[in-house]
Amino acid sequence: MSLLSQPHFHNEAAAIARLEAIVWPNGVFCPRCGSFDRITAVKGGRAGLRRCGPCKREFTVTVGTIFERSHIKLHKWFQAAHLMASSKKGISAHQLHRTLKVTYKTAWFMEHRLRESMRELHPAEPLGGEGKTVEIDETYIGGKERNKHSDKRTSATGGVGKEIAFSLVERGGRVRSHHVPTVAAQTLRPILEAQIHANTIIMSDESGAQVGKSFARYERVNHSIGEYVRGDAHTNTIEGYFSILKRGIIGTYHHVSPQHLKRYLAEFDFRYNERAALGVSDEARADRLVHGIVGKRLTYKDSSPSVA
Repeated sequence: MSLLSQPHFHNEAAAIARLEAIVWPNGVFCPRCGSFDRITAVKGGRAGLRRCGPCKREFTVTVGTIFERSHIKLHKWFQAAHLMASSKKGISAHQLHRTLKVTYKTAWFMEHRLRESMRELHPAEPLGGEGKTVEIDETYIGGKERNKHSDKRTSATGGVGKEIAFSLVERGGRVRSHHVPTVAAQTLRPILEAQIHANTIIMSDESGAQVGKSFARYERVNHSIGEYVRGDAHTNTIEGYFSILKRGIIGTYHHVSPQHLKRYLAEFDFRYNERAALGVSDEARADRLVHGIVGKRLTYKDSSPSVA
């Protein structure tokens, strides 16, 4: 039986019940006042509508989540979450609008809301630790000058005029990516010190941030002279992550605006951190995506004006 044949992907009542089980694992409570007391179903109201006895306010399970005030059926949200979670290089808004039979504008906004649910707002613990290795590197996001319209081309080369993604990848573990303005030490060092355990072994290429004596050991490989591996020193893990990121941006999304780059990075980080190699199935990955919806409202006004 296909995974997408499950009831919550097609039946609205089943989708509401599924979301309630995720958001309210310890029982129904009012998102307005936090009370568990005297919560009753509203007779004759829309599906899932409840009233809180203490504060007298009405609510549904979507209040306080990315689904709040959405006019899109909840079972379509579950379909979109599954498609985004199971597509290794992402799924375009155009493809989503054709699959779900919604407008392109709606599909685009749905994807941005779901990316918000993928984002780690407060990482629980630093990467690395005793005996562990974290690779660090940056990559540049942006089109080639020769592919631009003639009146937008410049003589710039390399990363000039492009956006910078700086990533930290623990070998065999997780990745965290950041949209940064520069690769200067004053920009990167605070990220490294806040998000990597001091006892970690750090690996980078020749352009990597100078981390000095902040960590247990620091090795660099010099790609400019053809050096890619020296013993256990290499950046192959992070280069593999960047290859998936770049293929997704170039092949699926084509263009990513600076305003939204952090959300696309969150999407690719999430799928990498919940990958099959770590024993996470497509179904489990989609469930974990939906678990991240609470407390992450995103309005269309917040995500506009640039549609990417």
